[in-house]
Amino acid sequence: MIENKNRTAAENASIEVAEASREIEWKSKSFMASLYMGDLDISLAAPFPFQGEEDAKIGDEICAKVDAWCAAEVDGDAIDRNEEIPAHVFRGMQELGLFAIKIPKKYGGLGLTQANYLRILQTVAQYCASTASTLSAHQSIGVPQPLKLFGSEEQKQKYLPMIAKGAVTAFALTETSVGSDPVNMKTSAVLSEDGTHWILNGEKLWCTNGAVADLLVVMCSTAPIVKKGREIPQISAFVVETEWEGVEIVHRCRFMGIRAIENALIRFKDVKIPAENLIWAPGRGLRLALATLNDGRLGIPAIAAGGLKAISDFSARWAKSRFQWGKFIGEHEAGSDKLAHITAGTYAMDTLSKYATALADKGDVDIRVEAASAKLFNSEMGWELTDTAMQLRGGRGFETNQSLEARGDNAFPIERAMRDARINRIVEGTTDVMHLFLAREALDGHLQRTGALFKRVSLGEKLKTVVKAAGFYPFWYAKLWVGGLFKSFPDFDDNLARHLHWVDARTRKLGRVLFHNMILQGPKLEMRQLTLARVVDIGVELAVMALVASRAQSEARLGNTDDMNTALYWIDSGRIRVDNLFRQLNTNSDAAARTLAKELMDRAEPLPEMRDVDFPPHPHEKGSDLTSGRQDKRLSEGGTVSSTSAKASK
Repeated sequence: MIENKNRTAAENASIEVAEASREIEWKSKSFMASLYMGDLDISLAAPFPFQGEEDAKIGDEICAKVDAWCAAEVDGDAIDRNEEIPAHVFRGMQELGLFAIKIPKKYGGLGLTQANYLRILQTVAQYCASTASTLSAHQSIGVPQPLKLFGSEEQKQKYLPMIAKGAVTAFALTETSVGSDPVNMKTSAVLSEDGTHWILNGEKLWCTNGAVADLLVVMCSTAPIVKKGREIPQISAFVVETEWEGVEIVHRCRFMGIRAIENALIRFKDVKIPAENLIWAPGRGLRLALATLNDGRLGIPAIAAGGLKAISDFSARWAKSRFQWGKFIGEHEAGSDKLAHITAGTYAMDTLSKYATALADKGDVDIRVEAASAKLFNSEMGWELTDTAMQLRGGRGFETNQSLEARGDNAFPIERAMRDARINRIVEGTTDVMHLFLAREALDGHLQRTGALFKRVSLGEKLKTVVKAAGFYPFWYAKLWVGGLFKSFPDFDDNLARHLHWVDARTRKLGRVLFHNMILQGPKLEMRQLTLARVVDIGVELAVMALVASRAQSEARLGNTDDMNTALYWIDSGRIRVDNLFRQLNTNSDAAARTLAKELMDRAEPLPEMRDVDFPPHPHEKGSDLTSGRQDKRLSEGGTVSSTSAKASK
């Protein structure tokens, strides 16, 4: 967007690819993006967008079926212990249509909304996070969503019915040396001389579902384009069938949590991809991935919020049962603080997830900031609250569920929940990458108006930009100081309105602080990642506070005031968090950390290069029928677990 002499050539190349792939136009005004311009537009958040009655009824019915099936068939402890989802669970998901939740009915799918899709994920996650993650990876970032958004009608007719019948899909982006920065991608596809097919070569790492997938979305480099005399790397997306010659599953990765996911290292050697399997167009792969992730990222916030509801409910029961030092532990101040934080934080997570989901179902609004914020907030808050719940539970929290059950104690799998929750801060954009993504979108309002001042353009273009900015910034900046005089929240009760006035004041302060940092630091601001992260976190906290107020008020109008104190506690405690973040913008140890890190890296020896490994043949033989599953483990016979065991794991 701007030229920065502080960047290296490698940084410039990465940023050029990222900028070329991001969504440029805004479909609508974004509630959360507006906060970074100092604008709290509560009309975009109130009344709170609850799921419609008819759609909720559809969700109730399917979730009841899924819950009954999970209770009878899905033993989360056994799946975690054996690190494998049994064949009968795969068959059950296929029979319930869970591999086609969002696929339109005309292609054989259930055709459900995003809200009901996420409700199903939450239901499954209550029993087993690995099984929920398998479903999420398949539908959020696997083949169905990219084809729905960007696939040709021929591609949809060929593959969506296949998926609806139970074919499992995966997403192949990451490589050994390529994570969030895809500019150095080594996996490549070259178009054949006759134009009938592409030839794919390379390796992909950490492909969730990869070891059992029938279909893959593969991101790879294709022929670069020349722009302003420089070659710009191009990334394209293809549908690849894992039965094709040259596709090899070489290693199944094992993890700390969600242990049963079939995550794989996949090798491609001279794989011939029919030309018609290119999704969208050459060079559109990264843009496709980013657009797909707008909806796809909502799976993690929903699963995290659903898991915390169960933890929150159990924590309240435990706080009322454990008696120490003459009181129940929930009556001690330390215990009450933990219980309040767990419960209110869960309510906040659920609120943000529901809001972003409602926007996704509308389909005509821009949700990139809301989706990324939900992923960032819920993954971080989910980890924090799970840790708090373990502390409240004490030694029993650290003990495994099966050990508790074996000695007759009240079993609840907090230990497993903690292991499963940790990955949420990493996958589908790490917390650090989410901070940078949101910072870029937060600055967009300013860069759209002033970006030409930081680029090599004509003097006339720069003068035109100055005139345009002069017509906007004096009035905008004045409003950041005095705008609160004209703001009111008549649709909220006094307690909530008082808090919203505070949120509005801090929102205007956020707009000023971001603007001041842009002026004082100029292009160097993009290098101050910790400053940008704090700015992003302030905006997210303020947005969640406003959304919690909106939800509590809307529920109160419907006669439900059960969660009013929960909402008020969250907003009250949020004021402390926000003011602490503002203080840290000026008082921090960022410079000292940079100095120390450089010193430590100067003294450290780099790690050796990765060695070549001769992987043994993968134990799963290929099947012959895509619609019935690729791997023998999904085709084999499997018994069912007892209902008692499954319920205990819940």
